[in-house]
Amino acid sequence: MAFVKLSASERRRASAFFTCLVLAAVAWVFTTLSNNYNFTVKQVLSYKNTPQKRAFHSLQPDTINVTMQGTGWQMLFSKMNNADKPINIDLHTLENKDYVVLSSQLKQINDSKEFDNQIVAFNPDTLYFDFSNRAVKRVPVRLLSDINYQRQFAQSNDVAVRPSYVTLSGPGNVIDKIESWNTDSLTADSVNETIRASVNLLPSREGNLSVYPKSVQVVVPVDEFTEKEVSIPVKLVNNRDYYKVKIFPQKVKVTFTTSLNHYAEMDEDFFEASADLSLWKNGGYTTLPVKLVRIPAYCKIVKIEPQNIDFIVHK
Repeated sequence: MAFVKLSASERRRASAFFTCLVLAAVAWVFTTLSNNYNFTVKQVLSYKNTPQKRAFHSLQPDTINVTMQGTGWQMLFSKMNNADKPINIDLHTLENKDYVVLSSQLKQINDSKEFDNQIVAFNPDTLYFDFSNRAVKRVPVRLLSDINYQRQFAQSNDVAVRPSYVTLSGPGNVIDKIESWNTDSLTADSVNETIRASVNLLPSREGNLSVYPKSVQVVVPVDEFTEKEVSIPVKLVNNRDYYKVKIFPQKVKVTFTTSLNHYAEMDEDFFEASADLSLWKNGGYTTLPVKLVRIPAYCKIVKIEPQNIDFIVHK
């Protein structure tokens, strides 16, 4: 294939031609995108002024098609600009109707200045709702958490949640099935001190179900833990024939971890150990395993010495 070598003047003319072509294309795109167009986007609905005496349930999805008017530039960036801007729909007319006409609120919605573009139409334009009797119920709050502690640190007492109950208001057939209400997950890492935080409650998935309050105060007691050892008497159980039984040893040493705040008060009274004599009578055991039947909360057993005890039965 032969290549034609252009002269300097021809190269300048070719360069000028392509420059003009690019500038013309840019000008055409700019002019086109500067014109006004109607375009359709999907928008999420948000409700305000909900009825206080009537529980309701929307009969259509909470996302509708919205026709907007704007320049080509606005159309191009509409998804990015309006992604987090739900359309606020006023539901005050539901006090005596079971539907809301969106076009009747068009001026109010456009005047709110939530959107860069003017809204010209909705599809569907009418929203329909189902109604039921409103009920009120108090349920306990359940904290969801994902907490990781530094070495030798851990939760040292019960978590305090205030308020510990929330009030639900909505359809009776929905509320009757709810026994508790979850919070957002409380997440923390490398914790070495007590956590005090405000945690949001999970929002309701039902448009006609309200939760009050929206957040709770949470206190997670955290302390450093260390080991401690106590001697605990072993109690013989299931001696139904009232044998005279002597056990050796009568006490076992229990090593456990406890928080520094509770270290001084932790003694044998907080524990209870037992040995089951029925294992000898029914199972032929020659030694009896020791079982801790009562352990203080937030204590972890490290070891029991001995784990089995000897015994002599006098019939």
